[in-house]
Amino acid sequence: MAVTTDIPRARRSPPHILTLVALVGLSTLAMNVFLPSLPAMADWFAADYAMIQLSVGLYLGVNAVLQLFVGPISDRFGRRPVILAGLVLFMLATLGCLWAETIETFLAFRMAQAAIVVAMVLSRAVVRDLYPQDKAASMLGYVTMGMSVVPMVGPAIGGVLEGYFGWQANFWLLLAAGGALWLLTYIDLGETAPRTGGSFRDQAKQYPELLTSRRFWGYCASSAFASGAFFAYLGGAPFVGAQVFRMDPATLGVFFGAPALGYLVGNGISGRYSQRFGIDRMILWGAVGQVSGLGLLLVLTLMGYTSHWLFFGFMTFVGLGNGLVIPNATAGMLSVRPHLAGTASGLGGAMMIGGGAALSALAGWLLGFGGGALPLVALMVASGSASVTATVLTIRRNRQLAA
Repeated sequence: MAVTTDIPRARRSPPHILTLVALVGLSTLAMNVFLPSLPAMADWFAADYAMIQLSVGLYLGVNAVLQLFVGPISDRFGRRPVILAGLVLFMLATLGCLWAETIETFLAFRMAQAAIVVAMVLSRAVVRDLYPQDKAASMLGYVTMGMSVVPMVGPAIGGVLEGYFGWQANFWLLLAAGGALWLLTYIDLGETAPRTGGSFRDQAKQYPELLTSRRFWGYCASSAFASGAFFAYLGGAPFVGAQVFRMDPATLGVFFGAPALGYLVGNGISGRYSQRFGIDRMILWGAVGQVSGLGLLLVLTLMGYTSHWLFFGFMTFVGLGNGLVIPNATAGMLSVRPHLAGTASGLGGAMMIGGGAALSALAGWLLGFGGGALPLVALMVASGSASVTATVLTIRRNRQLAA
């Protein structure tokens, strides 16, 4: 299936895949590189830990909201100018974080740093602009590897920088990376979005095509619930490791990256086999594999077999499932209406982040009632099961349309 667009071939300048990986990688790095510095930052700003921790929650909230607007804007004006503008705003916000003298000022600029979300949202849209559905899923598998590697190394780098140079070094790193990525994008990334005419009103009239599609919402739900298991893990695993298994911070830090290892493997499988087997099979295999691993962990937990080796070992199934589901479901949601790929990417991403934030909070609340790791594992199984259900319904819908 050929890519259909009215962009002249000379203007389609496909970027190198490493440029897209870098865009995703910086988006992820901005989320977590400074996490080891939160206590030091609280001391610097003379704020309590709960206040400085808002730099995570507020950032994710703004990130989710911006995704609703970034896609439609890029569908109207193109991917390249929106990415370049977003990187400039990110660098200015990073300077504001460095120069902030009060915690309120810092949090304001930290929220503005969420402008980097353009890199994550539009790197996915660029892939869909250039490739047909199944090939796009393969390419997205490679691109999103940055989302698995960075969470493993980002906090470690941030901790080293903070130890030697202070917490500001993390933000100087983000500023330098933003500048380098802006230059790389300017040189390597040509415009890839189909050229559209008319006004925003004309564009908005096309949105019902996307928003009334059961296939679009099915792929969104598959991705959101599969990633929801991971977000629940983020919200509950620190408590389980420290309070249930009595792990020291250093040991917990090593075991905590277990899902990222699975995610790396899952992305590699998606990159290699999505084009061969098709996105629906890959999504189903990923969702079923994830819930099967978590289901076995749930049975073992109910039988009284619990240890940090078992708990974190089975968390690799969460990452593996996400590595298979997310790139393929993303390719599916972007393929429902290819001319609205930016809008689809933004809306799908907002669902993932917003739903994930809710499940993360729910996990922390459930663990407060006791029961060891059981409430967290049960919640993750429920979220994974919902992903399987959404996937099966979407496949059924695709078969109905094909018939």
